[in-house]
Amino acid sequence: MNFNKTYDVIVAGAGVAGVAAAIECSRAGLTTALVEKTVVLGGLATTGLINGYLPLCDGYGHQAIYGIAEELLHLSIKYGPGQVPDAWAQADREVPTPGARYMAIFSPAAFALAIDEVLFEAGIDTWLDTLVCASVLDPAHTEVPRLVGIEVENKSGRGVLRAAAVIDTTGDADVAYRAGAPCVESDNWLSLWAIEASLVHARQAVNAPDSTSLLEMIHVGGDAWGRNSPPDQPKFHGTDGRSVTRFVLEGRRLLRETYRSRQDEIGEAGRCRIFPTALPAIAQFRTTRRIDGLETMSPAYPNTHVTTSIGLVPDWRRPGPMWEVPYGALVARGVQGLLVAGRCFSAEGEAWEVSRVIPPAALTGQVAGIAATLAVRQRTTPDAICAADVQRVLQGRRMPFHTSDVL
Repeated sequence: MNFNKTYDVIVAGAGVAGVAAAIECSRAGLTTALVEKTVVLGGLATTGLINGYLPLCDGYGHQAIYGIAEELLHLSIKYGPGQVPDAWAQADREVPTPGARYMAIFSPAAFALAIDEVLFEAGIDTWLDTLVCASVLDPAHTEVPRLVGIEVENKSGRGVLRAAAVIDTTGDADVAYRAGAPCVESDNWLSLWAIEASLVHARQAVNAPDSTSLLEMIHVGGDAWGRNSPPDQPKFHGTDGRSVTRFVLEGRRLLRETYRSRQDEIGEAGRCRIFPTALPAIAQFRTTRRIDGLETMSPAYPNTHVTTSIGLVPDWRRPGPMWEVPYGALVARGVQGLLVAGRCFSAEGEAWEVSRVIPPAALTGQVAGIAATLAVRQRTTPDAICAADVQRVLQGRRMPFHTSDVL
């Protein structure tokens, strides 16, 4: 090995879940490493060009998600266009605000700059262009495997990063899977989002109060249920190398054909009047692989009390439903020393669909950071932490975790 380093906590994957987890741990005073395979922080929100910070509220004026998730929402528009609805922008609001949902559209590049800034201020040791290659287990723990670090590779070669607790926020449960934790896989319809420039939108921006209209997105392929998916396309698996390659290349082929058709309709000037300005730098899978946790967030129980809940996930698709997230959904079975957050924590069916987006990812990332901090300070592993201990921390910060707390 070319290098070795030890921390209190390692966070693998720097999407919004990883960013939130790392911020929480570092602000708590723990030495924290954040490992990211690309050179831009933010995951699907930035390099993935998914530029909608979906609602923190239930659609009826009740805010459900607070903490770092809310902080990141405002950071997403700190250096670029976009705004939250006026009623939600009031810092001194005391009464739930009905009407427009608490969300924002943002510039992915501007959000990435703001994330850089907040991580620097938090003192996080960030490793960019660094690929997680393997999970490192303690050979002394033979009955129940104990994760003690990750093997990584970058321009310096191969190395090992070790920690008392590891948080898997890879989006694909890569660390958990390689440590031997049981996982569940899903497939995806062909889909691609890109940012588009057009003369029409540029003219609109000139007369608009801000330039949000320049962030026009183009979508090709199917939605989460396969509607509008090309009839000749199979479903794709985000955990298979060849399938990932086909997913990316087929998506770009479909986008190319779409632009060819639209530009031809305009004529000779078509290629100058409408064209893509940014393509995603990571595959835009919705769901790939998640852990089979000690508990699982179930699609059958929206607005249902869960004793071990550590947070609320509102339905971003429609007003009303909210799910309570059990702490055990962040804890993998069969492996100690590990927490999981973001779209690869343990949720199934419709509950997986509502929890795979930015706000729940940031929420579970922060909660994983809280649990990791408790585990490090108590010299134990996250599976030994009680949900009640996490809940006490959340209560102290006025972060709700039961629907009765907000309704």
